[in-house]
Amino acid sequence: MRAIGITVLAIALAPSPAHGQADWLQFGGPTRDFRVEQGRVASEWPAEGPRELWRRTLGDGYSSVLARGDTLITMYREGDREVVVALDAATGRTRWSHAYDAPLRHNGYVDVWLNAAGPGPYSTPLIADGSVFSVGIDGALYALDLETGAERWSIDLVAEFELMEYNAFASSALAVGDTLVLPLGGSGGGVVALDRVSGALVWRSERFAVAPGSPVPIVVDGEAQLVVVGQQELVGLAPGDGRTLWRHSHPNELGLNLSMPVSGPDGFLFISSAYDGGSRVLRLGRADGGTTVEEVWSTNRLRVHFSNAVVIDGLVIGSSGDFGPAFLTAFDLATGEEMWRERQFARAHMLLVDGRLLLVDEDGDLALAHATRDGLDVLAQAPILTDNAWTPPTLVGNQLYLRDRREVVALDVGR
Repeated sequence: MRAIGITVLAIALAPSPAHGQADWLQFGGPTRDFRVEQGRVASEWPAEGPRELWRRTLGDGYSSVLARGDTLITMYREGDREVVVALDAATGRTRWSHAYDAPLRHNGYVDVWLNAAGPGPYSTPLIADGSVFSVGIDGALYALDLETGAERWSIDLVAEFELMEYNAFASSALAVGDTLVLPLGGSGGGVVALDRVSGALVWRSERFAVAPGSPVPIVVDGEAQLVVVGQQELVGLAPGDGRTLWRHSHPNELGLNLSMPVSGPDGFLFISSAYDGGSRVLRLGRADGGTTVEEVWSTNRLRVHFSNAVVIDGLVIGSSGDFGPAFLTAFDLATGEEMWRERQFARAHMLLVDGRLLLVDEDGDLALAHATRDGLDVLAQAPILTDNAWTPPTLVGNQLYLRDRREVVALDVGR
């Protein structure tokens, strides 16, 4: 029996926000699963969309917007430099910025990314302990003061950990206890945990090929674990010392497992990838001092590319597709039965707010919808951005922050 099952360990593993869930301190939001417990979203809005609070240009990149109090944090590229920037939440004006030289270290693999998606940055920073932790495409890791942008420490991850198989960093860091947990790019170098005050190495996992997808904290029958996305597998690690607890095959053609795993009730763990990777659901449990892993179902009809999936009322929902159209698709989490396929939206990121989906697709359309086993009921929809709108949305109270490759915009979506 798995009464506890798997759940995101938000209290023990994630940073503890002083302002409650009104803050958005990490990739995926307060509980790292794109669920918003305290969002205030109206059930409808005018044809032109929710009221726009401000809009401003920003450089290239896909880092999502973080929020701590009245300060917003994100990243962008400006020529051969990467920039970490703090914005005023009320006006969008720059409070401080930290720029550093970041000429791209070209190789064949990185060039594929550049041609398809631009030069990044791809990862989202982390706010913890009054610091901003950012990772650039070439492995430049910075710890900056949240209030001033002053540098506290920095590490060249490629040089420090001798990453001979270097390619683009895209994973977003995770706060675990007093450490910063980070996969080492798309290399074969595994995962490291660094002391957040000094940057000193606390532990390093065994070496394995890590993918761009970001790590997720879970609990398996009472035991805290980390799930890390490998290039051809999922790997479970012990958060205290990085020991490997389990692994399960999840192959795809290019090793680009991009989306984060999603936990569900009864020990279920969902993972999905494009490039012929498909989706699978695992059931994790504990027996004889170890972790048991059972594959419950798999399908190639749901292939989540770089966006996210959400679990709601026994359904797992995600945009399925890589090179062609990407249709919003729902599967029964327990059985793998396909429930419906919605062709109205392009590839989309989603938030789960009060049992409804708030989504933005890659064409820049924003929508609010109610998803059931019978289909998708779209409550409101409006064009807000232009392509490529590949950045996950951020919701803080009634304020929604969106990005494409040209602009960042703040909307009042409240009722």
